[in-house]
Amino acid sequence: MEIREYLLDIVLTIVMVISTLVLILRFWQDLTVAVAAALMTLSLGGLFLSMQVKVRKLERSVVVRERMLRTNLEEIGKRMAQKNDMAIAHLDELVAEYSRRVYR
Repeated sequence: MEIREYLLDIVLTIVMVISTLVLILRFWQDLTVAVAAALMTLSLGGLFLSMQVKVRKLERSVVVRERMLRTNLEEIGKRMAQKNDMAIAHLDELVAEYSRRVYR
């Protein structure tokens, strides 16, 4: 995991925590509320980060599967072309053999 990819999300999470603490500045008499709000915003930011990590993993797996499918389709296409060529060559041989028999 590259930190550069998630730097913006980390900064936004920090801003979210700071803004939450500023919003509950009136409740500093009750430290429990301030700590709970900070932990809640941290967990929300962590949730967003983990969701982004999972989405990126899904994107990478989709790209890998797409490559595999494309490769498999190309291979199947080549095999089908070879089988088609073999069938046409066999039919040409049969037609040539029957035409020789007819002209004898």
